[in-house]
Amino acid sequence: MNPAYATVDHTFTVPLDHRAPDGPTIEVFAREVADPARAGEELPWLLYLQGGPGGKSPRPSAGSPGWLAQALTTHRVLLLDQRGTGRSTPVTARSAARFASPERLAGYLAHFRADAIVADAELIRRELCGDAPWETLGQSYGGFITLTYLSQAPQGLKACYVTGGLPGLTATADDVYARTYPRVRDRVLDFYARYPEDAPRLRKIADLLAADDVRLPNGDRLTPHRLRTLGLALGMGDGFERVHWLLDEAESTGAGGELSDTFLHQVMTLTGFTDNPLFAVMQESLYGQGAGPTGWAASRALADFPEFAGDADPLLLTGEMMYPWMFREIAGLRPFADAADLLAARTDWPSLYDPGRLAANEVPLAAIVYHDDMYVDAGLSLATARRIGAARVWVTNEWEHDGVAASGGRVLARLIDLAAGRA
Repeated sequence: MNPAYATVDHTFTVPLDHRAPDGPTIEVFAREVADPARAGEELPWLLYLQGGPGGKSPRPSAGSPGWLAQALTTHRVLLLDQRGTGRSTPVTARSAARFASPERLAGYLAHFRADAIVADAELIRRELCGDAPWETLGQSYGGFITLTYLSQAPQGLKACYVTGGLPGLTATADDVYARTYPRVRDRVLDFYARYPEDAPRLRKIADLLAADDVRLPNGDRLTPHRLRTLGLALGMGDGFERVHWLLDEAESTGAGGELSDTFLHQVMTLTGFTDNPLFAVMQESLYGQGAGPTGWAASRALADFPEFAGDADPLLLTGEMMYPWMFREIAGLRPFADAADLLAARTDWPSLYDPGRLAANEVPLAAIVYHDDMYVDAGLSLATARRIGAARVWVTNEWEHDGVAASGGRVLARLIDLAAGRA
């Protein structure tokens, strides 16, 4: 039997700071994937830009997302572990603890935004493709990277496909979270409407955690506010069920109303950021563009939404928001705490998008905007689409934020047709 995928692993040495090419270097890993029946053919390249930040690319397997099989019918795919993730000189709690000072760690982390990822991609493209441009598929944060790519190096691009990831070009972190809290509120209320028993169940667990010192298997205390971060999952197609069935096993079957070992282990894993600390560390830095500090915008905005108070009824879960307490209470984030404060206070972030260049863009861009997306505001996405040349947008509520994976190959196939003018 032939293997499902023909793969070649690549490791590239790149500057930590592309503006100082003779300075320190890091490694960036990428996996080339092709249909075994076509591995010897000269196929067009498709660079996959993973969502996140801080997420590594998927690993080819029987459970790979359906878009990959679709892409391999026409392309050779490069699954990039963006700098700091997966096998690309990973940023972890252990590596962060080795820095001599928070200032040095913050300076290092400042080189892990979209502009640096684009510079890495261009170095890799030239090595693999020479002068030939390639196509990109950007999921979620990968769409943010795509617009930075179109702003800084459009000559490297032949066509771009974006799924749930058109950012507001000038939106600040405050703008983003002012829109995010109402969407999360509505999603949690929809979750309670589907599973009404989970509202009192969550309140009961939160009250228990407020009264007792409950420890996760790694020793972290499980607090009510950490419990509420489970709402991060609700924006995915299977998110309601994942949270519901987790809560279904929350209470131990023994006497005393204790939380089960299964529940505590899963909560530790889901809220621990062990595999992707950059997701938390860099989350608000995505919106830094010289317009003042991000300043823990999600935490500041919380005061404007009293329905998210800890004693509100019903108890609302939170979503893609990062709070200062997380870097003091979660083991996988503690080594980043002081550096995260420094990043939040930084005021000189360089711009990631060039509105003038995007307006004059000639690279075909096809994007799907999920009407009910909990993570990326559809209004901001559509406003951005109107400001980009050669952009075509498909708006739908058929899928949630993970539609490119959940749809099999349908979303990618249609975006390729849109970009080519066939749909």
